[in-house]
Amino acid sequence: MSDNRTRLDGAPGMTRREFLHAGAGSLAWLMSAGIPGVASAAAAVRPNIVFILSDDHRWDHLGCAGHPFVRTPALDSLAADGVLFENAFVVTSLCSPSRACFLTGQYPHTHGVRNNITPWSDRNVTFLEILKRSGYDTAFIGKWHMPGSGLPRLRGVDRFVSFTAERGQGSYYNCPLYVDGVWRASRRPYITEELTDQAIEFIATRRERPFCLYLAHKAVHHQWLAPEKFRGMYDHVRDLGLPEQADPWIGLVDNNITYGMLGRLDDLYRRYCETITAMDAEIGRLLSAIDAQGLRDDTLVVYAGDNGFLWGEHHRVDKRWAYEESIRIPFVARCPRLVDGQGRRAAEMVLNVDLAPTLTALAGSAEGAGMEGMNFAPLLSRGPHAWRSSWLYEYFRDYPYSVPDIHAIRTATHKYVETGGRCGSRELYDVVNDPGERRNLLGTDAGDRLAAGLKRELDRLMAQAGNGRH
Repeated sequence: MSDNRTRLDGAPGMTRREFLHAGAGSLAWLMSAGIPGVASAAAAVRPNIVFILSDDHRWDHLGCAGHPFVRTPALDSLAADGVLFENAFVVTSLCSPSRACFLTGQYPHTHGVRNNITPWSDRNVTFLEILKRSGYDTAFIGKWHMPGSGLPRLRGVDRFVSFTAERGQGSYYNCPLYVDGVWRASRRPYITEELTDQAIEFIATRRERPFCLYLAHKAVHHQWLAPEKFRGMYDHVRDLGLPEQADPWIGLVDNNITYGMLGRLDDLYRRYCETITAMDAEIGRLLSAIDAQGLRDDTLVVYAGDNGFLWGEHHRVDKRWAYEESIRIPFVARCPRLVDGQGRRAAEMVLNVDLAPTLTALAGSAEGAGMEGMNFAPLLSRGPHAWRSSWLYEYFRDYPYSVPDIHAIRTATHKYVETGGRCGSRELYDVVNDPGERRNLLGTDAGDRLAAGLKRELDRLMAQAGNGRH
């Protein structure tokens, strides 16, 4: 078992890497078949897992994604040593339901957290619970922010650290923490640094079993407050690259004021970028701690954002809408023993619902096979892989915000959107040739023909989901 070329005892022809990449069904079948050595091999190769989730971080606000000035050296290094998924999305672009999607591998119409109002149900099964049953030590550290009666009592979690300040959003400074049932003052003034300390302490604990850490930062949600040493670091940038549709005071018009966008857009955007860089520094500190513990080769680190963010595109701010800036997220995975060819970029459409079935498969559990997401572990290796060609986006009205229900289908080349409400509309975009989604193709002969097929597929996916029309 010393390297990826080693053949597994009792599983002739199967390498360590192939074993690690086995889907939930095949891995569980091998273990249940009683093949000598497979169960012990599964325990030996299962990776440690660190999942880092941020808030409102757009997919293109990384140095490695080509942003012209935002500095993200830690996340850039993660991508350089792993896989950057260039087409990663959320199936709903809103904090609470997206977080539930990551945890359960299910769509909002299934897990029930349809918006920031509908409560989390403790009947939901999270990947942490499944990993705990599979022999992992587990920790949930950071932002919960899902509606319900306070913080949850998550099954299968050994260490639970979270907060309820500002209706679950948390405070950037001096945020009280709930640590394993006891309220405590934050030991560090800045929340991102405190959560990183908590994470490092968990992974540094001596243990016999693999571990899974879920680390959810408050950053980079507004009000975008970075520590003093990061403030003003982008004040010298004159051309911020904001879209031409963005007015400096767009946050105060067209109901945008409800999204907390008070002030000039330029000033808010600089603070957003500062907060990204401050968070990246703490991610770097965590990655260094993983290396210092000698865990680098056997630890899968996944970084993602819970949704995107509009900075004036389509004359809008915040998220929720089905536009690319809103639904695309950064998604990076690194694990030297799993990744075949580091520094790669993957074009497959990966979704937030794919995280849970992937982690449960790597843990050797078949329980993720019933989830609505797909196991992306095979995408960590080179070569052709069967993958999705389209997927469903759904957004359910989140009062008091004015965005109506939205359902959409996204393919590799096009997006078809149906927006509900009294002034319902339909949109069709060629996301390859019109990445800014400026030209609605409906009303053209070619567009109408294409829309007919996409509408049929959208209706099929919605009927399959059972969420109907609202």
